Amino acid sequence: MISKEIENAGIPTALITVLVPTAQMVGARRIIPGISIAHPLGNPSIPGSMEKKMRRRIVMTALESLCVPVLDSEVFPWQN
Repeated sequence: MISKEIENAGIPTALITVLVPTAQMVGARRIIPGISIAHPLGNPSIPGSMEKKMRRRIVMTALESLCVPVLDSEVFPWQN
């Protein structure tokens, strides 16, 4: 997985994915769970304003995870 190679070069990465077990298996360090395969950062069945807030929480979680030093795979849940 490319995020692992980027991390090995000293650049922190955050991976948003619905395939959390796969990301852990290949050694991604900062993993943020997505929503679904078709819509990893959204849910078209909810109102637009709610979806925007949800997307913002996911992206903010990913950005905040970049400030956390990790040595192994760690999942950063965005749900409250």
